[in-house]
Amino acid sequence: MKRVYISGYRSYELGVFKEDDPKIKIIKNVIKKNIVQLIEEGLEWIMLGGNLGVEMWACDVCIELKEDYPELSLAAIFPFEGFGEQWNEKNQTQLMKLKTHADFCEATSHKPYETPQQLRNHTQFLLSHTDGALLIYDEEYPGKTSYLHKDIKKLQEQGNYELWQVTMDDLQNYQEHY
Repeated sequence: MKRVYISGYRSYELGVFKEDDPKIKIIKNVIKKNIVQLIEEGLEWIMLGGNLGVEMWACDVCIELKEDYPELSLAAIFPFEGFGEQWNEKNQTQLMKLKTHADFCEATSHKPYETPQQLRNHTQFLLSHTDGALLIYDEEYPGKTSYLHKDIKKLQEQGNYELWQVTMDDLQNYQEHY
């Protein structure tokens, strides 16, 4: 497992609107625990698509982990040119942090947003360039990640693709034990 795509809920889907929300600390700790285990098994690259929420929190975790694991590389792959330009200043600051700390930064479409097909192409690109995905996602609480989850399930039926899924129960259990 050399390359892993990390994704999951957007911050608003979890009701997270402040940077000091305790849910963020729990999610970051779960992401960190999973990444460290994957690094010990040979992980080299973390791929992120730049979405607010789980992906940005994963960015923070990667930045922190690079101090102890300098061999870990971070890729930011956006769906189109100008991704996030319409976001407010606070969110653009998060996006800039990802761009600044990424070892590789690119967009799958070199045009501004035109059609939903750009988003589908982006997902397919990330899945075809990774060996597995870590998703903070629970089918009982659907959100935008449901599309990605379905694509991963199809990919798993066709061949060799790993999925590490963290559900709401997993997050609750983690909170109770740590």
